[in-house]
Amino acid sequence: MNRFDYVKPSSVAEAIAAAGAPGAAYLASGTNLLDLMKGNVVRPARLVDISHLAELTRIETLGNGDVRIGALVRNADLAHDSGFARDFPAVAEALLSGASAQLRNAATVGGNLLQRTRCAYFYDPASACNKRTPGAGCDARGGDNHQHAVLGWSEACIATNPSDFCVPLAAFDAVVEIEGKAGRREVALEALHLLPGSTPEKETVLASGDMIVAIRLPAAARAFARHARYLKVRERNSYAFAIVSAAAGLVIENGSIKQARLALGGVAAKPWRAHQAEALLAGQPADARLFERAAEAALHDAKPSGDNAYKIPLARSLIVRALQAASQGTPSRMPALPASPFSSVPGVLHDA
Repeated sequence: MNRFDYVKPSSVAEAIAAAGAPGAAYLASGTNLLDLMKGNVVRPARLVDISHLAELTRIETLGNGDVRIGALVRNADLAHDSGFARDFPAVAEALLSGASAQLRNAATVGGNLLQRTRCAYFYDPASACNKRTPGAGCDARGGDNHQHAVLGWSEACIATNPSDFCVPLAAFDAVVEIEGKAGRREVALEALHLLPGSTPEKETVLASGDMIVAIRLPAAARAFARHARYLKVRERNSYAFAIVSAAAGLVIENGSIKQARLALGGVAAKPWRAHQAEALLAGQPADARLFERAAEAALHDAKPSGDNAYKIPLARSLIVRALQAASQGTPSRMPALPASPFSSVPGVLHDA
């Protein structure tokens, strides 16, 4: 690990000023950053410790009904907040499906949004990786790539975004609040992450020194609470990143779908919002054939980036399963195996 400066600012404004220096990085719980530093994947010249900034630790309901989540709220605390889990059950299920209980107790929601890809070639400094070293090449293109992207990838990079949390956030129109040298601005979660194109080293729209201070879920997202699920296929049913995942939310009236939300994880460098599938679902009776058509629409542009063609039919099947589970109703209790498509928990609606 390289030598670095350590700064502990007393406010968000001081933190932003300190993080404007070349090579600076924010430190919250460090569950991803410290691993990258130990592996010599990233070498920040300065760590700006924001873990003690109390103003970023609140969960609050705003006057318009939106829920605002401070960037330093712990994953476990958000998932286990009874009011939040009732109103946004798919988000809570996604959080509880990620990592281990110990990591969820430490990791922050802001850090979750910015965690780096788990591509093995990115983590190996001896491998060519355009994301780590622009212009170096991409060893994943001819290597072990069975878990890599099938949507939005480029010749320069085929890595995927590892976040579970981001998938339902994208589905339910979450907004990210950002502060930086240019002031405060808001970005839709769906627009926060970038596809690789020819510049895979630029992963988000954040500028140097920018800090995510909060995530906001709109009041309108509560409309999906009675019919919302997050499902995830992984190599083992615990402590594993998604091969593919899906967040589905429906508003159902008299047997027909009034509104639909659908997003995928594990398939691209960003959480993938399936707008075409949502439009196809709206106004239609909820049935298996409709869900199959929606899955086809969601994966219409998918293509293998290597030895991963299997991901496309797997993602289609998971979308159908997620939509079926959502249509049956949000479970009254969190499944014992959150996000598992093999869970035996029946669809039971929350009490009105």
